[in-house]
Order: sequence, then structure tokens, then C-alpha cells
Amino acid sequence: MTKNKTLFPFILITSLFFLWGFAHNLDPILIPHLKKSFTLTTVQATLVDSAVFIAYFVMALPAGFIMKKYGYKTGIITGLLIFAFGSYLFIPAANTQQYTFFLVALFIIACGLTILETAANPYASSLGDPATSTQRLNFAQSFNGLAATLAPIIGGRIILTKGYTPAQLSAMTEEGRKLALAAEASSVKTPYFILGSVLVFIAILFAFTRLPRIQQHEGHAASKNIFHALKHRHLAWGVAAQFFYVGAQVCVFSLFILYATKSARLTEVQTTYYLSLCGAAFLIGRFIGTFLMRYYSSAVLLAVYAGINILLSAIAIFGHGMITVYTVIGICFFMSIMFPTIFALGIKDLKADTEFGSSLIIMSIVGGAVLPRAFGYISDVTGNIQNGYVVPLVCFAVVALFGLKGHRVKVGPENVPVSTIL
Repeated sequence: MTKNKTLFPFILITSLFFLWGFAHNLDPILIPHLKKSFTLTTVQATLVDSAVFIAYFVMALPAGFIMKKYGYKTGIITGLLIFAFGSYLFIPAANTQQYTFFLVALFIIACGLTILETAANPYASSLGDPATSTQRLNFAQSFNGLAATLAPIIGGRIILTKGYTPAQLSAMTEEGRKLALAAEASSVKTPYFILGSVLVFIAILFAFTRLPRIQQHEGHAASKNIFHALKHRHLAWGVAAQFFYVGAQVCVFSLFILYATKSARLTEVQTTYYLSLCGAAFLIGRFIGTFLMRYYSSAVLLAVYAGINILLSAIAIFGHGMITVYTVIGICFFMSIMFPTIFALGIKDLKADTEFGSSLIIMSIVGGAVLPRAFGYISDVTGNIQNGYVVPLVCFAVVALFGLKGHRVKVGPENVPVSTIL
């Protein structure tokens, strides 16, 4: 009886993981598309990521407030409608041919995504038997990886197929070039209109679906404030590690097309298929990593994976040809466990500070807005986009340090490790 009551709500919640994964993995298609349409530098093109991930910093605490005051159902519907509104804004953005308009639309989409992620992660884990909460959350998160596999193929086929080569554009008159670039920019209308319509439909489904209430833990003392939570050393490390990890992930995925067209001389359409392989590697890596955690400490696995990615990032800098593409696919595989592992280790044993700790780690996703700009700046200054992989290399070094020692929980005024107390 209980399973019957929770199955359909769980299916709806799981769909959210796919939808925000799909939206995020259209960004790597948008970056080269808008870069070309508006004749941008690499660092200017990375404003796409800045517009998206700055929303996580701005909206993380308001999203938690919405959930606390109005409930998860209202929060989810609000997030879906904001997500849909931002998707529909791509139509006037393409019509007006304003890059800033596209950035505003992406920021609004990301505000909706922040609310959805704040709601869906705890809801998916709580919707059923507490003993299987981790399995439910990992299953739901796998659809995020599925979206990372499908979005580049679908988005690439729709958005990038109308592209003109630099030689064709240079042969046109100024007026003809403007019209050609306007036609290219307009190719985003269809996928985002469809996405917005799907979101409205799902919001309606949520409105007419009775969602089970999440059981709250009783006897849970309230935290003093968000700054008190940061006194936990491992949480502070977790916030820093997540900041650098998300920055690395966004650099790898969002700038893949620009990277592969230079390092391996692939066409933009060809690179979308390899970007899809990046998503598939990420998905497979999550399943394998989850399996390995049965036998190895998650912190040790995190440190090993980060160490491997430091070496792969070095190859991405100095390699040539298709080896660079396969190297980045490998980086995606070893990134797969990092976000949930850092999150879990960062909020471990926070007790009354758990809610504020979770919000802080969500806010640290702003790394995806900051670090790709550094990647783009290095690429533009040196004239070689491969040099930008210095940024992910440094990021993975921070993650490795967190896995080696930063994750260790320490308590009390003397900062005595919990293990020695027990």
C-alpha cells in the first residue's frame, strides 16, 4: 500500500533530476553557438556559466526558506514554473539578438533549478524506507547522468546544424553576415520552447498529485546561525572542495566543444557525439564508484579519483590529437562520484548544523560561475585553450586534499578527532 502511494510521486521527483541535468548539459552547446553568433572571446562566452551558477549562490538560502515555509510541493511547482519562464525567454532573446538577454534567461532558469535541487535531493531520499534512502537518491541521480548523455546529441542536432563556417561568413556582406548569424541564434527557440512546455505540463502533474509528507526528525535542536556551522572544520573544507569541484566540472563539460575543436580538430557537430560519451562515462562512473564504495572508504576513493584526474588534466594540457578527447572522457568518468561524496562527507555529524551546512555546500556551487572565467582568461591570454586545463588541475588537487585529510570530523574546543574519543 505504501509503495503504491509513493511510486508515482517518486517517478515525478526522479523526472526533475533528468530535467535539470538536460538543461545544464545544453549549456556546452550554447557556449560555442553564442560565441560564434555574437563574435565573443572565450572568456566572454563563459558568462553563460557565470549566469547559471551565480544563481545557486543567490538562491540557495531563499530556496530553503520557500521549502520550510510553504512545503516541498509548493517549492517544486515554483521551481518548475520559474524554470519554464526562463526557457520561454529564449524566444524573445533570439528575436532581439541581445547576448545579455540570453544571460538573463539562463539566470532565471538556474534560479528555478536551485529551488528544484534544494527540494528534490532530500525529498527523493526521504520518500520511502529510511534504510534504502541512499539507494533511492543514487537511482534518482543516475537520471542526471542519462540527461548528460542525451542532451549533447539532441541539442547538437537541433542547435548546431545550421552553422556557417568562418570562410562562408567572411565571404558575405556585412548585412548578409548579420542575417546569417541571426538565423543561427534563432535555432535555440525550438528546443527551449519544447523544454518550457514540458516543464509546465509536469508542474500541472505535481499540482494534482498528492505528495506524501517527509517525516521530520524530532528532538533536533536548532542551529545558532550559518556562521556557527562553519566552525566545523570538515564542513569548511567541504564547502571549499565543492566550490573547486563544481568549477572543474563546468570547465570540463561546458568548454568541451571549444576545446575539442582546437585540440583534435573536430567539427562542432562531431564534438557533440564525444560530449555525449563524456556524459555516458560520467553515468557509468557513478555506478562503478557506488559499487566500489562497498569495499573502499569513500574518502580514499575520492582522493584516488582526484589524483588520477590531476594526471589526466596534465595530459589534456600537453597532449595532441584525439588522445586529448579520450583524456577528457576519462576525466568525466573519475569526476562522477565527487559531488555526492563531497556533499556527504561535508555534512557528516553536523547534527543541529546540518541544514545550514547543506545550504552552504549548495551555495558553493557558485564555483561553476567563477572558475570557467579563469579557464577562459588563460585560454585567451595564451592563445591556446588547452592551457586552460591548469584550472581543473588545481581544482582536483584541492579535492584530493579534502579526500586525504580535510574530510576528517573534529569536535570540541581542543579539536580532538572523533575517532580518538570513541
